Amino acid sequence: MDLNLLKVFITVANKNSISLAANELKCAQSNVTSRIKQLEKTLDLELFHRVPKGVILTSNGERFYPKAIEIVKKMEDAINDITKNDEVTHLKVGSTECNASVRISPFLIKLHEDFPNMQLELFTGTTKSITELILDYQVDIAFISGEPKSDKLMVLKKIEEEIAILEPKTQNVPNVTLTFKEGCVYDEFLKNYYKQKNIHIEKALSFGSLETILSCIKVGMGKSLLPTSIVKSIGYENDIKVTVLPKDEANIPTCLVCRKDSIPKIAQYLKDMKLS
Repeated sequence: MDLNLLKVFITVANKNSISLAANELKCAQSNVTSRIKQLEKTLDLELFHRVPKGVILTSNGERFYPKAIEIVKKMEDAINDITKNDEVTHLKVGSTECNASVRISPFLIKLHEDFPNMQLELFTGTTKSITELILDYQVDIAFISGEPKSDKLMVLKKIEEEIAILEPKTQNVPNVTLTFKEGCVYDEFLKNYYKQKNIHIEKALSFGSLETILSCIKVGMGKSLLPTSIVKSIGYENDIKVTVLPKDEANIPTCLVCRKDSIPKIAQYLKDMKLS
């Protein structure tokens, strides 16, 4: 099967649009349409539903999508191995927002200094969304919160975190959790922690910014749980009550992971890199 057909299919699926995919691939829209039709004819399957705003995957397309990504990735790795190209020219890095706020800048700067010809890309989100990206081969390495749950992933680097419950300094604190989007490991841990302590949570409020969460804690809106490194990096350690949890109660390291079947050529470099 033509590898380019799979790349076109993946791009259209990611963009949910023939025209946007054509812009991404820098080719005519008609070429994208014809290649999708060619792939559908080869597979004897309909891969997309045409909708007013673009296209969406059919059930067959959804099943084929992860397989297509895996095939393209393995073919590219095989070609690199055959040509004995030891230079890493491109690295896609995933990171939780929490890790990004503390250490992603020095990490990327160090990579750029040591590999000046390597093109870097950064994708941020929650542990859940970043894990999905690396499992789908859309990033090469990823910083996630906690040990990886998938047996398809391996840990390249583990960074121990000091975990704390964060509360306002006022006495009357509402049992409201201030969370960072759905899929945040720290939010899930805090809810389970309170449940084990038989502490009723009145409600949970979600925010898209760590600084917003800390400022809301400061003014008495609720509580949260985060690594103390984040509190210090944003500068709130003197503005809120920080209760560090014992390691045996809250052991949530930040892990730099990759897929076991797609270990980056700079894996040893990453293992040896000093990160705090």
